[in-house]
Amino acid sequence: MTSSPRSFDIVGADAIRDGSATDAYFERTVETLRHADRNPEVVAEVTADQFPDGSFELLAGVKDAAALLSSRDVTVDALPEGTLFDGGPVMRIEGRYLDFAELETSLLGFLSHASGVATAALECRRAAPDANLLSFGARHVHPSIAAMVERGALVAGLDGFSHVAAGEVLGREPSGTMPHALLLCFGRGNQEEAWRAFDEAVPESVPRIALCDTFSDEKDEVLRAVETLGDRLDGVRLDTTGSRRGDFRHIIKEVQWELDARGHGDVDVFLSGGLGPTELRHLRDVADGFGVGGYISNADPVDFALDIVEVDGEAVAKRGKLSGVKEVYRTPDGGHHVGLRGRDGPEGGRSLLQPLVRDGEVVREFDLDDATGRALADAAATEFGE
Repeated sequence: MTSSPRSFDIVGADAIRDGSATDAYFERTVETLRHADRNPEVVAEVTADQFPDGSFELLAGVKDAAALLSSRDVTVDALPEGTLFDGGPVMRIEGRYLDFAELETSLLGFLSHASGVATAALECRRAAPDANLLSFGARHVHPSIAAMVERGALVAGLDGFSHVAAGEVLGREPSGTMPHALLLCFGRGNQEEAWRAFDEAVPESVPRIALCDTFSDEKDEVLRAVETLGDRLDGVRLDTTGSRRGDFRHIIKEVQWELDARGHGDVDVFLSGGLGPTELRHLRDVADGFGVGGYISNADPVDFALDIVEVDGEAVAKRGKLSGVKEVYRTPDGGHHVGLRGRDGPEGGRSLLQPLVRDGEVVREFDLDDATGRALADAAATEFGE
């Protein structure tokens, strides 16, 4: 059987919601339990690591997970979106196992992928805390998950993103000005014509940021852009490929020097192309902003698992996992602690698991600004990325 060459290989929202977007062995499990007339009351926990080890990751994907579980007769608690975690559960599901068994594959996918993206984005944010930081990585992933990538970047505190359709999903305006293709379409030697046409064509709300490394030396093109657009030029972007950069930091310092020498020190310099936290730390004092692509969008997913830890009121676990229902806490010193539910938590500890779904309804609001504030506060408290 083959699919139509005019269709996309995309699993639809209905398949995710009804549970058919699952691994085959969950279907076999449901068939077997129904055959045996067995459907125990269970508590299941989503975890990446059992014990804290000092390696924090940022939780994202909770909104999609809540939408998935909201139509089922289960009780769900979870860490708030934008919380840094280090061991123990990030989500707890209580209910009859058959009410959510086949959702495990999609649930873990929502949390694992989004959390990996958000964690990588937070690494970048912490590497350049004062810079204008944009997510440029949607081109590296399947277009059906672009909004997930851009939301994860925003949760981590990035200032914006590039993907238009993701902006419609998230209710945010995308950022970006011009690619090399625009300059190439005007041809070598006609950069001024391209920059001028851009200035005339796009709305005034779009920053006038000229791409200045297409045909000739970066410094040369930057000065030509300044001469062409004058005071209308807000900034320049350098996207020089790694194979042609040489000492990129020195190139940027040259550009900044020449701009300042000609009275254009207020023109911002933005960088993009193969950047990650190491490069951001190296360049953050000589650039005003960065576009980060593959480091964020290509991040490894967090290796979450969903494990049953209680069956019909009895603590249980597979080998290598911890039995019993757990709580997780943040202490004033930024520590992350895991303990059994019903026991006293650490002194001054704040319980992180909060209600998410009750009686088939999502009982939590998802405000991106709140999640971002939480992520940045947690990052400071835990010294994430330092």
